Amino acid sequence: MTPSTRWPGALQHRGFRRLYVALVLSSFGDWLGFLATTALATQLVSGFGNKSFAVGGVLAFRLLPAVVLAPLVGVVADRWDRRLTMVVSDCLRFLLFLSIPVVGSLTWLLVASALVEVLSLVWIPAKEASVPHLAREHLESANQLSLFATYGSAAPAAVLFGVLGLLAPTTGTSAANLGMYVDAATFLFAAAQVFRIREIPSRVEAPSHAGQVPPTVVQSVREGLAFARSSVLVRGLLVGMLGALAAAGVVIGNGSQFVATVLAGGEAAYALLFGAVFVGIALGVALGPKALGGMSRRRSLGPTICGAGACLVFMAVVPVLALVVVAVLLLGAFAGLAYVTGLTLLGLEVEDEVRGRTFGLVNALMRIDLLLVVTVAPPVAGAIGRHKIGAVDVNGISVTLLLGGLLALGVGVLCFRTLDDRPGLPLRRDLLALLHRRPEKPSWTGVFVVLEGGEGAGKSTQLRLLERELTAAGHEVVVTREPGATPIGAKIRALLLDPATGTLAPRAEALLYAADRAQHVETVVRPALRRGAVVVSDRYVDSSMAYQGAGRALSVDDVAKISTWATEGLLPDLVVLLDVDPAVGLARATGSPDRIEQESLEFHRAVRQGFLDLAAKAPDRYLVVPADGTSADVHRAVLARVQDVVRPVDAPTQVLAL
Repeated sequence: MTPSTRWPGALQHRGFRRLYVALVLSSFGDWLGFLATTALATQLVSGFGNKSFAVGGVLAFRLLPAVVLAPLVGVVADRWDRRLTMVVSDCLRFLLFLSIPVVGSLTWLLVASALVEVLSLVWIPAKEASVPHLAREHLESANQLSLFATYGSAAPAAVLFGVLGLLAPTTGTSAANLGMYVDAATFLFAAAQVFRIREIPSRVEAPSHAGQVPPTVVQSVREGLAFARSSVLVRGLLVGMLGALAAAGVVIGNGSQFVATVLAGGEAAYALLFGAVFVGIALGVALGPKALGGMSRRRSLGPTICGAGACLVFMAVVPVLALVVVAVLLLGAFAGLAYVTGLTLLGLEVEDEVRGRTFGLVNALMRIDLLLVVTVAPPVAGAIGRHKIGAVDVNGISVTLLLGGLLALGVGVLCFRTLDDRPGLPLRRDLLALLHRRPEKPSWTGVFVVLEGGEGAGKSTQLRLLERELTAAGHEVVVTREPGATPIGAKIRALLLDPATGTLAPRAEALLYAADRAQHVETVVRPALRRGAVVVSDRYVDSSMAYQGAGRALSVDDVAKISTWATEGLLPDLVVLLDVDPAVGLARATGSPDRIEQESLEFHRAVRQGFLDLAAKAPDRYLVVPADGTSADVHRAVLARVQDVVRPVDAPTQVLAL
């Protein structure tokens, strides 16, 4: 899969572009189908009560599959060809929407709605599990685009449905029927787009099952649920994402009554409030990750949900329309940011063989959560009613918003305590750093690029290829490494990697690497950057945080502090992480293994996870490239990103290789 520099972020990848077009079409179809099916339900029966029950029936039949099939839907994505799963699902949705106006009965409308929901539940985890294969090095960007398409297509679908309402009298049919036909066409086009994607693996097989009889469906379900229960990350993310979405659901469910009863507004005010939720979600998805900068994504999720809860509390106690609209915008932004953060962490850290089941469970629970909150919030508000307590007018809607906000605050605190990966470091320091963040102005014109990764990831090969390309483009290139790029560093390297050294105390090991790094930065890296050279280093600070932090179980924050002091805070402009399964990487190694290579497979797996955690915290500064492809494919992906940070020059200069 060759990235294209003509496109930004995840859209550089042809396979993801095609999947994104399919997602836009499918999301647009989902929203248009929702409008058309609920409108058609009111046309197939007579009487106010019957119409209400018909619409409620459509919503209930869309909710039922998620409730019943939540543990099952992701099994399809983990057991069968994901591309074929999406194509078949879209083709069947095409046929179902085409059949609804043809049959023209409420019974078939309800059955077809349930079947469409089942197919949506199958399609989404297959799509989510495919994205890391298509754009892993731009996963946060891919999730931003996906969520923007999912929620951003609601407004165009509503506009089109209104246009169809104007055209319906001239066609001899209803807007609902026209919407069904257009909806069917979107799914057919989406199927054609997915069919053209060749980069999605045809089959997923867990290493533990290789060469064995594949697990049954029941076993697959049990494995997926067992993984979700045992994974602190999945549990924490589920709690956080459900809390964020529920906060938005409270506003959607009680919005019309809140505007009419509490704010004394009309339909225009309700439309403003409803639109603000989705505009806020879009802003949170599009701009939120950039606002977080280098803050740990695990750490950021809890405070984000607390922000959504605080907005709900504010709405409940300060019922002023202008301020409420601002609060709803912020609430949507917090919810959108929490959702994209959760999806990115899941995509990076959940193993591929259970990714479909994990995303299937998450997606089903998200739908159940939102629909239940939207459905339950109004009756709860109605049951509380309206009361006069002294001079205070207490109404069920404001109380519901207040309770929802307090619940979201509690969920945010729980999520933070579950996922915090920097215990002992006050959260206020991270938050103050975001508020007072200033763009760094280095006193040099050079560019610092670092290649990171586990053993056998192919860093040496990529360094040579990168040096050749940059030299040919006229840059002065300084190729260096850690440890051992200086005379003193060479002695430290020998001590660190020689198996005869034996066991080193983890802290002593970390300090030796920091000593090498201090000499390396002072005598090699900074002078080259001041000359305007491109410095390309094999390993840097992140290796210490992964190997000594995650691998040796030291505090990653403590290791980072040592390296920050040793380097005087020098950070690379770009970190390229060549990601490879440790079992594969170690098998590539030639010659006698050094002291680090002799460590256990569990140690190297912890190191790999440490690298991925670091990449998830600073996606703007990282490029994650799967290193299990050919060296040429990996080189094209690396070069495309490096060219974005290295300015072109007019004439070649000297090359210095260490």
